[in-house]
Amino acid sequence: MAIRVGLVSLGCSKNLVDSERMLYKLKSHGYKLVVEPGEADVAVVNTCGFIQSAKEEAIETIMELAALKADGTLKKIILTGCLTERYREEAAELIKEADAVVGITDQRDIVDILDKVLKGERYVNFAPKMEAPLTGKRIISTLPFFAYLKIAEGCSNCCSYCAIPKIRGGFRSVPMEDILKEANWMAENGVTEIIVIAQDTTRYGCDLYGESRLPELLKKLCAIEKIHWVRVLYCYPERITDELIDVMANEEKMVHYLDIPIQHCDDEILKNMNRKSTEAELRELIAKLRSHIPDITIRTTLITGFPGETKQQFNKLGDFVQDMQFDRLGCFPYSEEEGTKAALMENQVDEEVRSHRAEIIMQQQADVSYAKNEAKIGSRLEAVIEGYDKYAGCYFGRTKADAPDIDGKIFIKSHNRLKLGQYITVEVFDTMDYDLLAEEVDA
Repeated sequence: MAIRVGLVSLGCSKNLVDSERMLYKLKSHGYKLVVEPGEADVAVVNTCGFIQSAKEEAIETIMELAALKADGTLKKIILTGCLTERYREEAAELIKEADAVVGITDQRDIVDILDKVLKGERYVNFAPKMEAPLTGKRIISTLPFFAYLKIAEGCSNCCSYCAIPKIRGGFRSVPMEDILKEANWMAENGVTEIIVIAQDTTRYGCDLYGESRLPELLKKLCAIEKIHWVRVLYCYPERITDELIDVMANEEKMVHYLDIPIQHCDDEILKNMNRKSTEAELRELIAKLRSHIPDITIRTTLITGFPGETKQQFNKLGDFVQDMQFDRLGCFPYSEEEGTKAALMENQVDEEVRSHRAEIIMQQQADVSYAKNEAKIGSRLEAVIEGYDKYAGCYFGRTKADAPDIDGKIFIKSHNRLKLGQYITVEVFDTMDYDLLAEEVDA
């Protein structure tokens, strides 16, 4: 009987791609993949260690698996990913229940690692992170019509609050021919929406080609016949060029959606964050994007309570959010991460103040989002079907303005039998918090 393996992928979509590559290796070597760890003989956890809340989720997941192992349901536990890469010795020493504790590069050897633990060996290893593979065959674990396309590994921006460069290493672009090969494979296997990801997509190619090649890459992705939508996430504002804007505006398959993590607007805080933009430049960029692409959806993330943030600087951030009217916004209290420059800064803001400020921004954004959704009533949009809600008695999906998992849904009434991944035209007739209500209409 085949050994059953359950893989738990925590954290971001970039981590998910790594998990999908491990799934392929495991399946191709004869292991049986199961969804629920409680049904597995071996559990593999691809951890996240980005911020405190992510670390807490990882530890909670590991403890749940340890309980399954203690009662005999689960035989072995393998830990990998950002948390183990970041806290190497601590993870290996403190998490006794783990049969293997390895780094991000060791994921390439997941089959050998699993073989070792099944023989009773406890395996701890951390291969050089700059040797982590940039490509590899994978099993798509998202809904079958969309997939994430990781175009780079690591990060070289070195924002003062962020541990990613220490965890994942410096920025390394995937060669363009390898990216296009993977994208064509996706298209041949039913993927119609490609979501381009990296820690900083706008830096793509700078290390390999001496300049950003993101616009060229996006054009080539749009040229793949069976692809319907191309979406790009994590664009740093200082590297959004006129060329990139032109590609966004003129390529028919590019969805008019940009995720631009700006983090703050105050020039002093931006400088202390080691961010390269100023408030004036951010305002100019957003105005330019909306001028060239009038229907663009702009998503951003913000941090409140960064060390030294005064009440005046926070109020400025609130005014900025009101002025910019972002379509999508996530705001998070600053997380004090050991090993980062920001953690050593003086004037750390009280944790309750950080959280309270984030709540204020999110409430402010809720009003903006409601007004923007109200303005969509009566409009016709293209939507892709993600499933059927039997309790609500309607289909649900996403529009071009919605990235998977992080944005809202659109609930759709239809007299037709719709299929997963089908693209249809809908007319919006009402809103519900961050979601839209619509009905299918003839295109």
